[in-house]
Amino acid sequence: MLGAIAGDIIGSVYEWRSIKTTEFPLFDDERAFTDDSVLTIAVADALLGDGDFEASLRSYARRYPDAGYGASFKRWSLDPAAGPYDSYGNGSAMRVSAVAWFAETEDQALDLANRSAVPTHNHPEGVKGAQATALAIWLARDGSDAEAIRDAVSRRFGYDLSRDAATIRPGYGFDVTCQGSVPEAICCALEAKSFEDAVRLAVSLGGDADTQACIAGAIAEARFGLPRNIAKRALGYLDDDLRSIVVRFRRRYMSKWWTAWKP
Repeated sequence: MLGAIAGDIIGSVYEWRSIKTTEFPLFDDERAFTDDSVLTIAVADALLGDGDFEASLRSYARRYPDAGYGASFKRWSLDPAAGPYDSYGNGSAMRVSAVAWFAETEDQALDLANRSAVPTHNHPEGVKGAQATALAIWLARDGSDAEAIRDAVSRRFGYDLSRDAATIRPGYGFDVTCQGSVPEAICCALEAKSFEDAVRLAVSLGGDADTQACIAGAIAEARFGLPRNIAKRALGYLDDDLRSIVVRFRRRYMSKWWTAWKP
């Protein structure tokens, strides 16, 4: 799930100043991890521990209060008595990637995606966005090619994944809903020829750039692996606590797919 974090960091500077090009630097001093990375790591930490997604999401949001959360999530995180708030925002999809690496079966990936979403995003579209992203990652991890992933995800969830970035980009704007951003991010990940290509395509749509690059990066990591130089640069933006969870999770659940690297 470091691919999701790398996508978030790369897209972070374009969340509020959209671009419509794939030509931009991947890393510089303006970039930073956002709530997408924090909550991705919160889900991974829950999987490394007792599986309590709700407690982990609240804990990480309080530890990193200035990461850029939406207003509803922020209120939820600060109120121990708050229940889910029927959200269909793309926050459920941007944080889900670790479950697809933890899961041993497709059904388990879908169940865990649901469980990671519903503490906040219990709207059917919020759950769908998380499950569609997790399924795409799980299928890629399991060796399915882009066409098989496109067919399986679109049949199960009804997303239009027939488009390419060039078709989406001209009329596309900022959209934080699952139904208005997750299919587009998946399209970029399936069109791409490499991890970097997927992230560049997602940012170039001109939408919610950090989250769409996070989702596309998560799927692209499972399709192509994560280039060592991008992995190292992304890790460098995290503090020691966040970095330690990423490294522990990758060593425990991802080393059998990708050659272990030393941070």
